[in-house]
Amino acid sequence: MHPLLSNTIVETFLKGGPVMWPILLCFITCLVVLLERSLWWWSLAKRSNDTTLAIVFTAISTGAFSIAAQRASDPADPFLRTIYKGITHAHLSLLGAMQLEASDEIEKADKRLWILATFITLAPLLGLLGTVTGIKNSFDAIGADELAATKVTGGIAEALIATGCGLAIAILCLLPYNYFNRRLAHFRARLERTINHVELLVESAKHHGHNIEDFARDVAARQHGTATHDATHQCP
Repeated sequence: MHPLLSNTIVETFLKGGPVMWPILLCFITCLVVLLERSLWWWSLAKRSNDTTLAIVFTAISTGAFSIAAQRASDPADPFLRTIYKGITHAHLSLLGAMQLEASDEIEKADKRLWILATFITLAPLLGLLGTVTGIKNSFDAIGADELAATKVTGGIAEALIATGCGLAIAILCLLPYNYFNRRLAHFRARLERTINHVELLVESAKHHGHNIEDFARDVAARQHGTATHDATHQCP
């Protein structure tokens, strides 16, 4: 950054008064949250595998639950992970297992959005507080001495700078916040569609004589047997 521009930014910041420090904290926090959430959603797009998801749907519809579980065992894809939890816990509750996993995934998607929502309201209020303190300083300076004019304009500048920065942070947060909320709603709806689709496919498979509960019990028995074997070997 050019030194002249840096000096101008610092001088403007200092003219905004003490309220500019919490406003700066809001700004830095917002940037960190926006970067983290942007990377998370970008990562989600990379982790989602629609081709594998279609293969899993086909396997479930034909009763090939072992193939479906094998293909859905990708821990990176939240949709496949939700299906995997369901079909491997179907002896307990297919729907319940998928809903629990989907709730965890939605919680991850919603993470830290409350910070943006808070600062959308807080930043303008801090700017308004700077306006109040700046105008108060201007009135206190009126008639005080021959430098009153300079102090009055300084107080007005403080009010305008603080208000402008507070509004700028709110605007900076508002558009990404609405975008992330829209992505979250789409993500939630897609998880719900995935769960409903799996339910229908499982019911169809049952009508053709395929029992997913037996498959899930076999998976649980194998996992329990593996865990017991490992625990036995760890004993002295």
